[in-house]
Amino acid sequence: METSFAVWGRLNSHNVKKVVWFAEELGLDYVRRDIGGQFGYTEDYLAKNPNRVVPMIEDDNLALWESNAILRYMAAEYGGERWFPADPAQRARADRWMDWQVTYADAQRLPFLSFARTPRADWDMAAITRDMDSCAKQLAVMERYLGESPWLSGSQFGIGDIPMGVYAYTWFSLPFEKPEFPAIAEWYARIRERPGYARQVMIPLT
Repeated sequence: METSFAVWGRLNSHNVKKVVWFAEELGLDYVRRDIGGQFGYTEDYLAKNPNRVVPMIEDDNLALWESNAILRYMAAEYGGERWFPADPAQRARADRWMDWQVTYADAQRLPFLSFARTPRADWDMAAITRDMDSCAKQLAVMERYLGESPWLSGSQFGIGDIPMGVYAYTWFSLPFEKPEFPAIAEWYARIRERPGYARQVMIPLT
């Protein structure tokens, strides 16, 4: 019998990676279906998700888009106390990093697109350097936090680590000059040991 949980989206999308990685962390039976980018969009998909973006999940009669909203739903529906604590303050400590990641992603977008999808001759190095510096300023905040806590989610790996975990792979893969962040590097090394991360996130950037 086919699983009722479907993830729509191409795997080279940061936001799709978040969802399928978390599905593996949860041990969730799911199927991923390519759509978006080089695969285009179907009318049926756009009727359910008119934003022309990925991912979207379908879970029985639920169609849900926006990757971090999807993560919260999955944690609440399938994660139990381990992933979706009853204490609102504990949830919020992790949740803030999910919103923080959205702002960070704007700064990393051009360096990523330049390296992964733009011919080197067309790189705008002044703009890339500007945005790498912007990333570094934001990561300095994360570095300070991880100097005091082992995980963005608190004392153990949690939902708050997943969005920036995906973007960390890109940050460390970019071939541009960047400062060292020892606490982030140690956190990233531990994330890389997670099997779902290795399978779903650590793929060639395209």
